[in-house]
Amino acid sequence: MRRTLLRRAGVLALDYLYAGRYQLRAVFDRSAPDALVAGAGHRAPVVLLPGIFETWRFLRPLAQHIHGSGHPVHVVTALEDNRMEVPEAAALVARHLAEHDLHDVVIVAHSKGGLIAKYLMGMPDSGPRIRTAVTVATPFAGSPLARFIPIPSMRSLLPTAPGLLRLALSRAVNAQIVSVWGWFDPHVPGGSRLEGARNIELDVGGHFRILARPELLAIVDEVLAAAD
Repeated sequence: MRRTLLRRAGVLALDYLYAGRYQLRAVFDRSAPDALVAGAGHRAPVVLLPGIFETWRFLRPLAQHIHGSGHPVHVVTALEDNRMEVPEAAALVARHLAEHDLHDVVIVAHSKGGLIAKYLMGMPDSGPRIRTAVTVATPFAGSPLARFIPIPSMRSLLPTAPGLLRLALSRAVNAQIVSVWGWFDPHVPGGSRLEGARNIELDVGGHFRILARPELLAIVDEVLAAAD
């Protein structure tokens, strides 16, 4: 028990160290998102969806890895730091898909971004444009910890939130989703298992630092290779 508690404490410290580092980098990052589309090959397009309180720049290491493999990586800057409700966010992403006429899209999403991905895949106009989604540390069943942050965007992630319950009942697209999470997620303590999806639990701890782990990158590469 003591060893487990110490291990979890270490994971928590490393996780926030990672988050702080990349949030700080994101603040000073002035690069244009168009660079992630320009120069890419003709492989399947990828849409990157960040979690709550994250901009696309927080996911830059993941974006650069995918772009380096020859995939155009699209980001939706209108999401800003992703504090809006899931349906509103999905509508913005849907507009991006339509404006750029994207098809056979692979979505790679972190945390709340995975909820947006699932909602989007169930929309009649956008769903056919999307081939699959890799979701990382997504609270498909909500997170009880959301009650400690009294703002609407967080309360909508409670396990009892009506919107989340409705999304959980919609299972038609679950088989198109690859849900990945770590053995210990301090933000989503119940894990990210999704009925009917391909569920993968990694021997990696944390909600944030899993984004840069080789184990996750290997799964992303595998999914992208299958999409070509």
